Amino acid sequence: MSHTVRPEVPPSAPPAAPAAPPAERSWPADFRDRLTCPIPDFREVVSVTWHGGFRPDVGDADRIPVLRAGLPPVGPGQTGVTWVGHATYIVRIGGLTVLTDPVWSRKIPGVRQRLTPPGLAWSELPPVDAVVISHNHYDHLDAPTMRRLPRHTPLFVPANLGRWFTRRGFTNVTELDWWESARIGEVDFDFVPAHHWSRRSMFDTCRSLWGGWVLSAPGHRVYFAGDTAYGERLRLIGERYPGIDLALMPVGAYEPRWFMHVSHLDPAEAVQACADVGARRMATMHWGTFVLSGEPLMAPLHEARAAWSAAGRNRADLWDLAIGETRLLT
Repeated sequence: MSHTVRPEVPPSAPPAAPAAPPAERSWPADFRDRLTCPIPDFREVVSVTWHGGFRPDVGDADRIPVLRAGLPPVGPGQTGVTWVGHATYIVRIGGLTVLTDPVWSRKIPGVRQRLTPPGLAWSELPPVDAVVISHNHYDHLDAPTMRRLPRHTPLFVPANLGRWFTRRGFTNVTELDWWESARIGEVDFDFVPAHHWSRRSMFDTCRSLWGGWVLSAPGHRVYFAGDTAYGERLRLIGERYPGIDLALMPVGAYEPRWFMHVSHLDPAEAVQACADVGARRMATMHWGTFVLSGEPLMAPLHEARAAWSAAGRNRADLWDLAIGETRLLT
């Protein structure tokens, strides 16, 4: 595996040209200077929890579409994406099988067990060529799932998160800052900014970075947003990476809005974010798996469809996949 690393630049500046990676990396004590909004404090969390902000009616769980049909073949020149659930996609691009924020666990800390099964059984996975992690929140970085991977699996992770993996025996871990890039074969893995934050315990707020990923191979380019609120960094991604074919965009976990707007897109913002990054197509995610917020379970899907239509975009370019469903870029 070869790496090309671009040095970090301020979010408002154009990215620098590729440069050789430094021999050793050093990171700041934290990345709070990358925040664009204050993150929720303890009193706000208690307030929204006490008033039922995270307890939607889950009676509609049986309406969440699930299609466990296995992995159809991906031919030469094609890119396939399969939604496993939440922010987990299987992206088959440039001859590689890549997992995004893999979570196969039935339950993650702090929330009820998943509403729907993973869209593909772990035993049906082909060999995994790489994993990309957007940030360290439990619904995006799942320790039990990571333990199921071979320890030599190439992992691409945000700045200062590498030690979490090396302590667990992983031997091929690449940490990247925003606008930096690594490569396997013909596929480039570029780490890009997001409007979000990181925390895994009471004592590590923003100690590691957060972001999204642009996967580029000859013929296709896919953007995986991870978690993000709305803001100017999305436009900058579109300027830096023209011709994005597909944006894997979060549309859920957005109510109550006064609390969630600093961390998550709502469906209308997701549609606008897709336009900002210049993507022709949008595949929905981050809904229908875990109860993380207060909107009705089916609202992310219905509101995303309405916003897409209101924006005058081609209905065929909205990939509102069922869990387990695959679509192909040809």
